Amino acid sequence: MITKIIDDSTVSFLVEEPDDLLVLRRIIKNQDTIISDTTRVIKQDKDYSRPDRGERIKIRIALEVEKIALDAVFDKLRIHGTITESTNEAVSKGLHHSILVRIGDSFNVVKKKWQPLELKLIKTKDESLGFVLVAIDRGDCGIGKLKGTHLELMQNMYSGSSGKQYKTSFNIQTFFESVAKALNTTLRENDSLVIFGPGETKRQFANFLAKSPISKAHKIEIVDGIDSGGEDGIYTFIKSKVMQQILSQSKLAKVSSILEEIMIRANNKSRKFTMGFEETKKANDLGAVESLVFSEKIIQTHDENQIIQFLNDVESKGVKVYALDASTDIGLQVSGLGGIVSLLRFAVDV
Repeated sequence: MITKIIDDSTVSFLVEEPDDLLVLRRIIKNQDTIISDTTRVIKQDKDYSRPDRGERIKIRIALEVEKIALDAVFDKLRIHGTITESTNEAVSKGLHHSILVRIGDSFNVVKKKWQPLELKLIKTKDESLGFVLVAIDRGDCGIGKLKGTHLELMQNMYSGSSGKQYKTSFNIQTFFESVAKALNTTLRENDSLVIFGPGETKRQFANFLAKSPISKAHKIEIVDGIDSGGEDGIYTFIKSKVMQQILSQSKLAKVSSILEEIMIRANNKSRKFTMGFEETKKANDLGAVESLVFSEKIIQTHDENQIIQFLNDVESKGVKVYALDASTDIGLQVSGLGGIVSLLRFAVDV
Protein backbone atom coordinates (compact mmCIF):
# COMPACT_ATOMS: atom_id res chain seq x y z
CA MET A 1 0.00 0.00 0.00
CA ILE A 2 1.27 3.43 -0.95
CA THR A 3 0.46 6.11 1.63
CA LYS A 4 1.09 9.83 1.85
CA ILE A 5 0.38 11.97 4.89
CA ILE A 6 -1.32 15.14 3.60
CA ASP A 7 -1.70 16.91 6.96
CA ASP A 8 -2.38 16.07 10.61
CA SER A 9 -5.87 14.77 9.82
CA THR A 10 -5.62 13.44 6.25
CA VAL A 11 -3.79 10.44 4.75
CA SER A 12 -3.90 9.43 1.09
CA PHE A 13 -3.97 5.71 0.16
CA LEU A 14 -3.33 3.65 -2.98
CA VAL A 15 -4.40 0.02 -2.56
CA GLU A 16 -1.89 -2.48 -4.00
CA GLU A 17 -2.78 -5.90 -2.53
CA PRO A 18 -5.45 -7.76 -0.51
CA ASP A 19 -3.53 -7.19 2.73
CA ASP A 20 -4.04 -3.45 2.22
CA LEU A 21 -7.82 -3.85 2.28
CA LEU A 22 -7.58 -5.62 5.62
CA VAL A 23 -5.37 -2.85 7.04
CA LEU A 24 -7.89 -0.26 5.87
CA ARG A 25 -10.71 -2.25 7.49
CA ARG A 26 -8.78 -2.09 10.75
CA ILE A 27 -8.11 1.65 10.68
CA ILE A 28 -11.27 3.17 9.18
CA LYS A 29 -13.89 3.85 11.87
CA ASN A 30 -17.39 5.26 12.06
CA GLN A 31 -17.45 9.07 11.72
CA ASP A 32 -14.21 9.11 9.73
CA THR A 33 -14.48 10.85 6.36
CA ILE A 34 -13.58 9.22 3.04
CA ILE A 35 -12.82 11.50 0.07
CA SER A 36 -13.02 9.50 -3.15
CA ASP A 37 -14.01 9.49 -6.81
CA THR A 38 -17.14 7.40 -7.32
CA THR A 39 -20.20 7.07 -9.53
CA ARG A 40 -23.86 7.70 -8.82
CA VAL A 41 -27.06 7.39 -10.85
CA ILE A 42 -28.81 10.73 -11.41
CA LYS A 43 -32.51 10.65 -12.36
CA GLN A 44 -33.33 12.51 -15.60
CA ASP A 45 -35.94 15.28 -15.75
CA LYS A 46 -35.96 15.50 -19.55
CA ASP A 47 -39.29 15.27 -21.42
CA TYR A 48 -38.57 11.91 -23.04
CA SER A 49 -36.36 10.27 -20.41
CA ARG A 50 -37.47 7.00 -18.87
CA PRO A 51 -38.64 7.51 -15.26
CA ASP A 52 -37.09 4.21 -14.11
CA ARG A 53 -33.62 4.94 -15.46
CA GLY A 54 -30.98 7.55 -14.82
CA GLU A 55 -27.55 8.60 -15.95
CA ARG A 56 -24.52 7.24 -14.09
CA ILE A 57 -22.04 10.07 -13.57
CA LYS A 58 -18.57 10.33 -12.05
CA ILE A 59 -18.31 12.55 -8.99
CA ARG A 60 -15.93 13.23 -6.12
CA ILE A 61 -17.52 13.07 -2.70
CA ALA A 62 -16.74 13.28 0.98
CA LEU A 63 -18.47 10.44 2.81
CA GLU A 64 -18.93 10.24 6.58
CA VAL A 65 -18.49 6.57 7.43
CA GLU A 66 -21.41 4.75 9.06
CA LYS A 67 -20.61 1.14 8.19
CA ILE A 68 -17.62 -0.72 6.75
CA ALA A 69 -17.25 -4.39 5.81
CA LEU A 70 -14.85 -6.70 4.00
CA ASP A 71 -15.86 -8.89 1.11
CA ALA A 72 -15.85 -12.58 2.04
CA VAL A 73 -12.58 -13.25 0.20
CA PHE A 74 -10.70 -10.05 1.15
CA ASP A 75 -10.74 -8.58 -2.38
CA LYS A 76 -13.16 -5.70 -1.83
CA LEU A 77 -14.01 -3.27 0.97
CA ARG A 78 -17.47 -1.70 1.10
CA ILE A 79 -17.83 1.63 2.89
CA HIS A 80 -21.32 2.99 3.52
CA GLY A 81 -22.17 6.42 4.85
CA THR A 82 -23.65 9.87 4.31
CA ILE A 83 -22.43 12.33 1.68
CA THR A 84 -21.15 15.55 3.28
CA GLU A 85 -19.59 17.15 0.17
CA SER A 86 -20.04 16.62 -3.58
CA THR A 87 -18.63 18.05 -6.82
CA ASN A 88 -22.05 17.78 -8.52
CA GLU A 89 -25.02 19.93 -7.52
CA ALA A 90 -27.41 17.09 -8.41
CA VAL A 91 -25.93 15.03 -5.57
CA SER A 92 -26.91 16.83 -2.40
CA LYS A 93 -25.54 16.52 1.11
CA GLY A 94 -27.23 14.02 3.39
CA LEU A 95 -27.75 11.30 0.78
CA HIS A 96 -26.62 7.78 1.63
CA HIS A 97 -23.96 6.24 -0.60
CA SER A 98 -21.62 3.22 -0.74
CA ILE A 99 -18.04 3.17 -2.00
CA LEU A 100 -16.55 -0.15 -3.13
CA VAL A 101 -12.76 -0.14 -2.69
CA ARG A 102 -10.73 -2.55 -4.84
CA ILE A 103 -7.05 -3.14 -5.53
CA GLY A 104 -5.77 -0.20 -7.58
CA ASP A 105 -8.16 2.35 -6.05
CA SER A 106 -7.01 5.53 -4.33
CA PHE A 107 -8.74 7.81 -1.82
CA ASN A 108 -8.16 9.97 1.26
CA VAL A 109 -9.11 9.21 4.87
CA VAL A 110 -9.76 12.12 7.22
CA LYS A 111 -9.80 11.58 10.99
CA LYS A 112 -10.18 13.98 13.88
CA LYS A 113 -7.22 12.22 15.47
CA TRP A 114 -5.08 9.36 14.21
CA GLN A 115 -4.35 6.78 16.90
CA PRO A 116 -0.78 5.41 17.37
CA LEU A 117 -1.82 1.89 16.26
CA GLU A 118 -3.47 3.27 13.12
CA LEU A 119 -0.31 5.16 12.19
CA LYS A 120 1.78 2.07 12.92
CA LEU A 121 -0.36 -0.05 10.60
CA ILE A 122 -0.13 2.34 7.65
CA LYS A 123 3.60 2.97 8.06
CA THR A 124 4.66 -0.70 8.10
CA LYS A 125 6.59 -1.09 4.83
CA ASP A 126 9.57 -3.26 5.75
CA GLU A 127 7.77 -6.47 4.77
CA SER A 128 6.13 -5.23 1.58
CA LEU A 129 8.84 -6.74 -0.63
CA GLY A 130 7.56 -8.06 -3.94
CA PHE A 131 8.80 -11.24 -5.60
CA VAL A 132 8.08 -12.39 -9.15
CA LEU A 133 8.40 -16.18 -9.42
CA VAL A 134 9.28 -17.82 -12.73
CA ALA A 135 8.93 -21.62 -13.11
CA ILE A 136 10.35 -22.27 -16.57
CA ASP A 137 11.02 -25.36 -18.69
CA ARG A 138 11.50 -25.82 -22.41
CA GLY A 139 7.80 -26.54 -22.79
CA ASP A 140 6.11 -23.95 -20.62
CA CYS A 141 6.56 -21.17 -18.09
CA GLY A 142 4.52 -20.16 -15.06
CA ILE A 143 4.76 -16.64 -13.61
CA GLY A 144 3.50 -15.72 -10.15
CA LYS A 145 3.58 -12.42 -8.26
CA LEU A 146 4.02 -12.79 -4.50
CA LYS A 147 3.13 -9.61 -2.62
CA GLY A 148 2.86 -9.95 1.13
CA THR A 149 1.11 -13.29 1.60
CA HIS A 150 -0.95 -13.08 -1.59
CA LEU A 151 0.00 -15.07 -4.68
CA GLU A 152 -1.29 -13.93 -8.07
CA LEU A 153 -0.73 -16.25 -11.02
CA MET A 154 -0.50 -15.24 -14.65
CA GLN A 155 -1.74 -17.58 -17.37
CA ASN A 156 0.77 -20.29 -18.29
CA MET A 157 2.95 -19.55 -21.31
CA TYR A 158 3.82 -22.30 -23.79
CA SER A 159 6.90 -22.46 -26.01
CA GLY A 160 5.52 -24.56 -28.85
CA SER A 161 8.04 -27.37 -28.35
CA SER A 162 6.78 -30.95 -28.12
CA GLY A 163 8.74 -33.02 -25.62
CA LYS A 164 12.18 -34.22 -26.59
CA GLN A 165 11.41 -34.30 -30.32
CA TYR A 166 11.49 -30.53 -30.81
CA LYS A 167 10.04 -29.08 -33.95
CA THR A 168 12.69 -27.86 -36.38
CA SER A 169 11.12 -24.39 -36.23
CA PHE A 170 11.30 -24.18 -32.45
CA ASN A 171 13.48 -21.31 -31.23
CA ILE A 172 13.90 -21.04 -27.48
CA GLN A 173 15.16 -17.45 -27.80
CA THR A 174 11.76 -16.46 -29.16
CA PHE A 175 10.15 -18.15 -26.15
CA PHE A 176 12.49 -16.29 -23.79
CA GLU A 177 11.59 -12.99 -25.47
CA SER A 178 7.88 -13.66 -24.90
CA VAL A 179 8.48 -14.48 -21.22
CA ALA A 180 10.63 -11.36 -20.76
CA LYS A 181 7.88 -9.25 -22.31
CA ALA A 182 5.37 -10.71 -19.84
CA LEU A 183 7.75 -9.98 -16.96
CA ASN A 184 8.00 -6.33 -18.01
CA THR A 185 4.27 -5.95 -17.41
CA THR A 186 4.47 -7.69 -14.00
CA LEU A 187 7.65 -6.38 -12.38
CA ARG A 188 7.43 -3.27 -10.23
CA GLU A 189 10.14 -1.16 -8.68
CA ASN A 190 12.18 -3.06 -6.03
CA ASP A 191 10.67 -6.44 -7.03
CA SER A 192 13.08 -9.37 -7.03
CA LEU A 193 13.01 -12.10 -9.66
CA VAL A 194 13.28 -15.77 -8.63
CA ILE A 195 13.82 -18.33 -11.42
CA PHE A 196 13.52 -22.10 -11.03
CA GLY A 197 12.43 -25.25 -12.85
CA PRO A 198 13.83 -28.56 -14.13
CA GLY A 199 17.03 -28.90 -16.13
CA GLU A 200 19.19 -26.03 -17.38
CA THR A 201 16.45 -23.91 -18.97
CA LYS A 202 16.31 -21.67 -15.89
CA ARG A 203 20.01 -20.79 -16.24
CA GLN A 204 19.67 -20.24 -19.96
CA PHE A 205 16.80 -17.85 -19.30
CA ALA A 206 18.76 -16.07 -16.54
CA ASN A 207 21.65 -15.62 -18.99
CA PHE A 208 19.18 -14.23 -21.53
CA LEU A 209 17.86 -11.71 -18.95
CA ALA A 210 21.43 -10.70 -18.02
CA LYS A 211 21.61 -8.95 -21.39
CA SER A 212 18.30 -7.14 -20.91
CA PRO A 213 17.30 -4.01 -18.89
CA ILE A 214 15.51 -6.30 -16.39
CA SER A 215 18.84 -7.41 -14.89
CA LYS A 216 19.85 -3.80 -14.25
CA ALA A 217 16.64 -2.92 -12.42
CA HIS A 218 15.94 -6.11 -10.46
CA LYS A 219 17.80 -8.66 -8.41
CA ILE A 220 17.71 -12.10 -10.07
CA GLU A 221 18.14 -15.36 -8.17
CA ILE A 222 18.29 -18.91 -9.57
CA VAL A 223 16.93 -21.73 -7.41
CA ASP A 224 17.75 -25.43 -7.76
CA GLY A 225 15.67 -28.32 -6.49
CA ILE A 226 12.29 -27.45 -8.04
CA ASP A 227 11.68 -30.02 -10.76
CA SER A 228 8.44 -28.66 -12.17
CA GLY A 229 7.72 -25.85 -14.59
CA GLY A 230 4.55 -23.86 -15.16
CA GLU A 231 1.86 -23.31 -12.53
CA ASP A 232 2.74 -26.60 -10.80
CA GLY A 233 6.30 -25.35 -10.33
CA ILE A 234 5.05 -22.15 -8.67
CA TYR A 235 2.98 -24.10 -6.13
CA THR A 236 5.82 -26.56 -5.54
CA PHE A 237 8.18 -23.69 -4.77
CA ILE A 238 5.73 -21.98 -2.40
CA LYS A 239 5.43 -25.19 -0.33
CA SER A 240 9.18 -25.94 -0.29
CA LYS A 241 11.79 -25.39 2.40
CA VAL A 242 13.92 -23.53 -0.13
CA MET A 243 11.20 -20.86 -0.30
CA GLN A 244 11.80 -20.03 3.37
CA GLN A 245 15.52 -19.65 2.67
CA ILE A 246 15.33 -17.66 -0.55
CA LEU A 247 12.41 -15.44 0.50
CA SER A 248 13.37 -15.26 4.16
CA GLN A 249 12.32 -11.60 4.40
CA SER A 250 8.90 -12.16 2.86
CA LYS A 251 5.73 -12.36 4.93
CA LEU A 252 4.88 -15.75 3.44
CA ALA A 253 8.20 -17.28 4.51
CA LYS A 254 7.75 -15.95 8.04
CA VAL A 255 4.21 -17.33 8.22
CA SER A 256 5.43 -20.69 6.91
CA SER A 257 8.03 -20.78 9.69
CA ILE A 258 5.39 -19.98 12.31
CA LEU A 259 3.14 -22.81 11.10
CA GLU A 260 6.06 -25.22 11.06
CA GLU A 261 6.90 -24.29 14.65
CA ILE A 262 3.25 -24.80 15.68
CA MET A 263 3.30 -28.31 14.20
CA ILE A 264 6.55 -29.10 16.07
CA ARG A 265 5.07 -27.89 19.35
CA ALA A 266 1.87 -29.84 18.74
CA ASN A 267 3.85 -33.04 18.12
CA ASN A 268 5.83 -32.41 21.32
CA LYS A 269 2.56 -31.85 23.22
CA SER A 270 3.65 -28.34 24.16
CA ARG A 271 0.97 -25.88 25.27
CA LYS A 272 2.79 -22.88 23.82
CA PHE A 273 0.45 -22.45 20.84
CA THR A 274 -3.26 -21.96 20.14
CA MET A 275 -5.69 -22.94 17.40
CA GLY A 276 -9.09 -21.34 16.94
CA PHE A 277 -10.54 -18.03 18.09
CA GLU A 278 -11.56 -18.86 21.65
CA GLU A 279 -8.16 -20.36 22.58
CA THR A 280 -6.29 -17.47 20.99
CA LYS A 281 -8.50 -14.84 22.62
CA LYS A 282 -7.93 -16.33 26.08
CA ALA A 283 -4.17 -16.43 25.49
CA ASN A 284 -4.22 -12.80 24.36
CA ASP A 285 -6.15 -11.76 27.47
CA LEU A 286 -3.25 -13.25 29.49
CA GLY A 287 -0.64 -11.43 27.38
CA ALA A 288 0.85 -14.72 26.17
CA VAL A 289 0.63 -14.32 22.38
CA GLU A 290 3.95 -13.87 20.58
CA SER A 291 2.86 -14.02 16.94
CA LEU A 292 -0.51 -14.61 15.30
CA VAL A 293 -1.66 -15.84 11.88
CA PHE A 294 -5.25 -15.72 10.62
CA SER A 295 -7.08 -16.42 7.38
CA GLU A 296 -10.22 -15.07 5.75
CA LYS A 297 -12.21 -17.92 7.34
CA ILE A 298 -12.11 -16.30 10.78
CA ILE A 299 -13.99 -13.26 9.46
CA GLN A 300 -16.39 -15.41 7.43
CA THR A 301 -17.38 -17.49 10.47
CA HIS A 302 -17.35 -14.85 13.25
CA ASP A 303 -18.68 -11.35 13.81
CA GLU A 304 -16.45 -9.09 11.71
CA ASN A 305 -16.41 -6.17 14.15
CA GLN A 306 -15.47 -8.49 17.02
CA ILE A 307 -12.56 -9.93 15.02
CA ILE A 308 -11.31 -6.49 13.93
CA GLN A 309 -11.37 -5.23 17.53
CA PHE A 310 -9.56 -8.38 18.63
CA LEU A 311 -6.82 -8.01 15.99
CA ASN A 312 -6.26 -4.37 16.93
CA ASP A 313 -6.07 -5.30 20.61
CA VAL A 314 -3.52 -8.03 19.85
CA GLU A 315 -1.32 -5.75 17.77
CA SER A 316 -1.51 -2.92 20.32
CA LYS A 317 0.33 -5.30 22.69
CA GLY A 318 3.26 -5.58 20.28
CA VAL A 319 2.22 -8.91 18.76
CA LYS A 320 3.15 -9.53 15.10
CA VAL A 321 -0.03 -10.27 13.14
CA TYR A 322 -0.12 -11.91 9.69
CA ALA A 323 -3.13 -12.25 7.37
CA LEU A 324 -3.58 -14.98 4.75
CA ASP A 325 -6.02 -15.63 1.93
CA ALA A 326 -6.86 -18.73 -0.11
CA SER A 327 -4.30 -17.97 -2.87
CA THR A 328 -1.74 -20.29 -1.21
CA ASP A 329 -1.80 -23.72 0.45
CA ILE A 330 -0.57 -22.04 3.64
CA GLY A 331 -3.73 -19.92 3.76
CA LEU A 332 -5.88 -23.02 3.25
CA GLN A 333 -3.94 -24.77 6.02
CA VAL A 334 -4.68 -21.99 8.51
CA SER A 335 -8.36 -22.09 7.49
CA GLY A 336 -8.33 -25.81 8.26
CA LEU A 337 -6.97 -25.06 11.75
CA GLY A 338 -9.92 -22.86 12.67
CA GLY A 339 -8.90 -19.74 10.80
CA ILE A 340 -6.51 -18.45 13.45
CA VAL A 341 -3.38 -19.80 15.20
CA SER A 342 -0.69 -18.31 17.41
CA LEU A 343 2.66 -19.00 19.02
CA LEU A 344 2.81 -18.23 22.75
CA ARG A 345 5.57 -16.73 24.87
CA PHE A 346 4.66 -19.08 27.70
CA ALA A 347 2.36 -22.04 28.16
CA VAL A 348 -1.18 -21.27 29.29
CA ASP A 349 -4.18 -23.45 30.13
CA VAL A 350 -6.71 -22.61 27.43
